[in-house]
Parts: sequence; structure tokens; C-alpha cells
Amino acid sequence: MLAARALTEFVDRVIVVERDALPAGAAPRKGLPQARHAHMLWSGGAQAVAELLPGITEALRGAGAHRLPVTTDMVALSARGWFRRWPESHHVILAGRDLLDATIRAQVLADQRIELVERAEALGLVGTDAAVTGVRIRTHDGAERTLEAGLVVDATGRGSGAHRWLTDLGLPAPQQREVDSGLVYASRLHLAPEAARDGFPVVNVQPDPRDGLPGRAGFLLPIEDGRWIVTLCGTRGGEPSADADDFARFAREELRHPLIGDLLDNAEPLSDVSVTRSTVNRRYFYERMPAWPENFVVLGDALAALNPVYGHGLAVAAQSALILRNMMRRQGWATPGVARGVQRAVARPVGAAWDMAIGQDVFYPGATEHGPTLRERLVAAYVGRLMHTATGNGRIARRVTDVTSLERGAEVLLAPSVLLAALAGPLKPALSGPPLTAEEMKAGGLR
Repeated sequence: MLAARALTEFVDRVIVVERDALPAGAAPRKGLPQARHAHMLWSGGAQAVAELLPGITEALRGAGAHRLPVTTDMVALSARGWFRRWPESHHVILAGRDLLDATIRAQVLADQRIELVERAEALGLVGTDAAVTGVRIRTHDGAERTLEAGLVVDATGRGSGAHRWLTDLGLPAPQQREVDSGLVYASRLHLAPEAARDGFPVVNVQPDPRDGLPGRAGFLLPIEDGRWIVTLCGTRGGEPSADADDFARFAREELRHPLIGDLLDNAEPLSDVSVTRSTVNRRYFYERMPAWPENFVVLGDALAALNPVYGHGLAVAAQSALILRNMMRRQGWATPGVARGVQRAVARPVGAAWDMAIGQDVFYPGATEHGPTLRERLVAAYVGRLMHTATGNGRIARRVTDVTSLERGAEVLLAPSVLLAALAGPLKPALSGPPLTAEEMKAGGLR
């Protein structure tokens, strides 16, 4: 939807080919099973969405989404200890994925230049190795036809066939890499205790890769209608189950701290447990290909599918759509070479999120064939030191969040002042427990 919005500035007609029949409002759909899990739109992505769709943040909040300051409204246990709740430096938008999609979709499809073809599947590209001229689709009745196009954008997600479509045109296969931590997700909706339905913080318990155990983590996100969406996850040997009776026990006994489990004791379950296993990190390095056809661009999960535990997929997709628009503005949408320029430009936010995702996942047994590289070990050691420093140094916490929010690149972590701070370590002593206020403890039913 954001890519379609980005293109309306330059053409009279944009056709969106959608596999699903899209619901009228915030409702589930078959092609988005991950909507049942927790989603977080970091400020780097939220800013990109707002630039493409002015007023969208207000529309989301009006529909019930929350805007939470970071790290002010976050209670997070990192591998190196509890983070303090520093003054706001960044923010996140929290809502159920169905609400987020419906709100954005309504604004995008209000544009009469955008045409929606529902219940249709993209089968392949039309054209040559030099230029794409359209896409073949199959509609719900089994009929196949060709849509001619001056530009084709693949935003079909994890199931993208772009790597095959390009070889079908005679181009070489792209480089790709997979890092699979074996992560399994289990999520459940809850009605928060009445006193905790407004203003409750995010709660996040992270794993510690150094302990030699499976990486178990948990997230509690306040979303619309006074609900909490709770997602529990675990890597190989530590996976959560779909058993509703085991959900709170896993949160209490298997995570590094029982806080989420204790909070669930006072919340009312509203759904069954939804489980997902499709969490592999997979990236296609299209920007490295020796040749690239005109008029074809790959964005979002079709380019790089990230382990959702880090919450960067939505933000990267939004930033990539904004890059698409900005490149077209500078060079003209039909200018030779612009598609390749876009493909190379979107590699920057994709690469930043990729490095953060695999930086931890690569250390879990079986994630890769040969284990982490020397570079990945060195980077992980430095990031670990930074995270330790961030637990007791607000300036370094802000620099780290600059990167995790995707507002700035990782180069800010290599500034001399940051290197010296990491060497010195935290300025404040470690917290002995979760930094909840007395009011929050009471609201959550904790003693």
C-alpha cells in the first residue's frame, strides 16, 4: 500500500495485485497470519509512513493505536540487565496489525488513481533481461492475463518469487543468505485489568545468548480497546506451545524473569494461542547483481524477511517505500537506471535491520551451517558492551535507540565519544528489578 502511495505522484494509474479479498475494516485475512502476533512500528518507520501519508499518526491514534515514548514507557530486561526508563528520545506506534493495515489501506485506496485487483496471484514477469514490461497474474477464477506496466514493484512478502522470475528472464541467480534461529512464536490477546487499560508500558523480557540456553523471550504490548497482545517465543529446544493452559506458565517459568507471567494472572484471555514458525532471516542481495532490468523494484519482506522478534520489518518496508518516492522525484520514474538506483538505495535500511537481526540469531545452534563469522563475533562483543553501558548511561541508551528505532545508521555507535563511554561502562548501578512505578504495579495487580 505504501509503495502504491509513493508512485501516485508520478503516474495516472497504479494497480495493486492482492492475493486476498481485503476486509472493509480492521479484520483478519488469510494472507496475513502474522497479524495475530505483536507488532511494533518504530519511530524511524512511523516517520516514513507519516511523510507518505500526512495525518496518518493522528488517524491511527483516533482509531485506538497508542504512541509510546521510548524508553520512558518501556520496561525491558536486556541480556545485560534492566534498562532504565530514560526521558523520551524516540517513540513507537502500537496497534493490532489488522488496525494498522486497515487505517493505512483506507487512506491509500481513497486515491482514485489506485486500482485494486483482489484475489489474484502474481505468476511472473513479462519482458527481457534488459527491461520488464509487465507481470502475469492469475485471478480467482483461474484465468491468466498480463498486466502491462511501466514499472513493476514486488512487495509480495516472504513468499516472493522474484529470484526465480529474474532467472526466468535469463539473469543470474541473486546471492542470498539465510540465518534461522529456529524461533517459534506463540501469541494471545488479553483484556488488561481495568486500571491498566490506559497508559501501561511495554514489557519486554529478552534472552541472554551467553547462558547457553535456548533464546526465550516475551513481549507485552498495550494495544487498542484496552487489550494486551502478549507474544512468547523460543528458539530450538525452548519453543512455546499452542496449549492455552501452558501460556502463562511459560511466561512465568521459562523467561529470565516472571514479570509477564505475573501480569497475565490478572488479565482475561480473549483468544486462543496462535503459533507461527516462519521466522527465518532471509535476504536477497539484488543490489549486488551484475545486471538489473529496467522497470523492476523489490521491496519489503520480498527483499529481506527479518526475524519478527526485533520489530523492524514494518519500519524497513515504510522507509523503502519512501526511498522509492524520493528517488523517483530526483531522477524521474521512467529514467534509465532509476530502478537499479532504488534497489541499491533500499539496501541501506535493509542492511541496517539485517545486521541487527542476525547479530544475535547467528549465535543460536543450527542457525547457520558454519556459525558466526569473526566479524559477527567482534560486532556482537561490542554491541554487548554498549547494551551493558546503556543500562546505566542515558546518552548511550539514546545512541543505541537511534539505531534500533532505525532513525540513524549504526555509524553513530562508532563515534569516539561512544567508544570511550563503552570502555568506561555504565555510570549508574544495575537495577535490581523491573522499573515499574508504584501506580503501574497496582494497576497490573502486582504486589
